[in-house]
Amino acid sequence: MKLTQAQAEEIVSGALERGAILGKALSIAIVDAGGFAVLIKRSDGARPLTPSIAMSKAYTAAVMERPSNMLKNWAESNPGFFAQLSTMGTHPIVATDGGVTIKRDGEIIGGLGVSGGTPAEDQKVCDEVLAELGYELEFPAWGTGAPRK
Repeated sequence: MKLTQAQAEEIVSGALERGAILGKALSIAIVDAGGFAVLIKRSDGARPLTPSIAMSKAYTAAVMERPSNMLKNWAESNPGFFAQLSTMGTHPIVATDGGVTIKRDGEIIGGLGVSGGTPAEDQKVCDEVLAELGYELEFPAWGTGAPRK
């Protein structure tokens, strides 16, 4: 299964609507499973760096095959290695809220990144829009096999 342009547009539209409800000017990035950009949109008033941040979050979620916030413990427990890892790909690997892996029927098909709100707001937008559109939001924790909810 591949992430389609129509799916990307539907996700971005839902995320921007949630941003408007929160009163936040957001940037939204969608990448495919390989981390390649499918769609990036910056709403009116979003800060200039937010598209790049959203892209890094989406890229992380896709290529690491886990939401970006699941990398926090790893980044904290092994900062030297994580610092090196974060420079290895096309975009930085980040350990923060607001990047969620796009998964349907058990298959990872991309990543969603949101930037412009607080970390908690960015994460909420990701989780809500993907849940509403029927994407899976459970991922095994690193090294435990326990699902992320």
